[in-house]
Amino acid sequence: MSTFWQQVVNGLTLGSIYALVALGYTMVYGIMELINFAHGDVVMIGALIALSISEILVHQGISLPISLSVAIVVSVLVCMVLGWTIEKIAYRPLRHAPKLAPLITAIGLSLLLQQIAALIWGKSYLPFSYTLTNTSWSWNGVVISALQVDIFVLSLLLMFLLWQLVHHTKLGRAMRATAQSVAFAQLMGVNTDRVISQTFVIGSALAAVAGVMDVMYYAVGNYTMGFLLGLKAFTAAVLGGIGNLKGAMLGGLLLGVVEALGAGYIGDITHGLFGSNYKDVFAFLVLILVLIFKPNGLLGSNTQEKV
Repeated sequence: MSTFWQQVVNGLTLGSIYALVALGYTMVYGIMELINFAHGDVVMIGALIALSISEILVHQGISLPISLSVAIVVSVLVCMVLGWTIEKIAYRPLRHAPKLAPLITAIGLSLLLQQIAALIWGKSYLPFSYTLTNTSWSWNGVVISALQVDIFVLSLLLMFLLWQLVHHTKLGRAMRATAQSVAFAQLMGVNTDRVISQTFVIGSALAAVAGVMDVMYYAVGNYTMGFLLGLKAFTAAVLGGIGNLKGAMLGGLLLGVVEALGAGYIGDITHGLFGSNYKDVFAFLVLILVLIFKPNGLLGSNTQEKV
């Protein structure tokens, strides 16, 4: 049973990262009914920026906590600008185009961001060799590291703050009104262009934090890391109910647990027949099953209320 609970802990840590990225997908879809497939590469950009800045500052003799703090702030700001730019230049002109046009544009943007990252950081894997603390706790064979606790708690805090923003602020009301109907929101005086841009900005900020978490957790970054992470986060959003904030949070956590159990616990009981090399299979098997048996997701519905 220790293997089972260890993988649950690992899965919740990984799932909290998926949930943060999935929130970006679900907010944009909730307002625009657009799948921003470039979102995963915003995660990658944020991760590599934070990795590079922290490495430079540490080599300059600045303490690791300060270096990481500066790196995270810069990463978030850059990704916020990037998210605003993507919406302004790539998606806004296509807002009234056929649905296939922005989808193709999103795929093209994803490839463009990957190639830009490859030119800046190269195609090799970049190691992240620093940790704030090596503290860990063990209980009945289950080991929980301080980094796992930090990732999980910070993710929950950001999800809570986003929930408060959407449901208890003026911007949140404008976002929900725009999600209901852009035309009616405009009649009520809502600047829908600004609301949509702010939605991209908020989602990109969460993506930057998730990217930093991912590169710290795996201690490595690469220009292609956002592609698979983005697909898994999209799977999490579909699992929970695309366009539903609570669904994205729940879907991310559940997907992380399923993937971890598939990689570890199931790998053990099958003597390695299914293990870590097949962990991605479990994530996309979940996507297939959800689309077949519950296409609206666990918390999704046929109503128009999505955010």
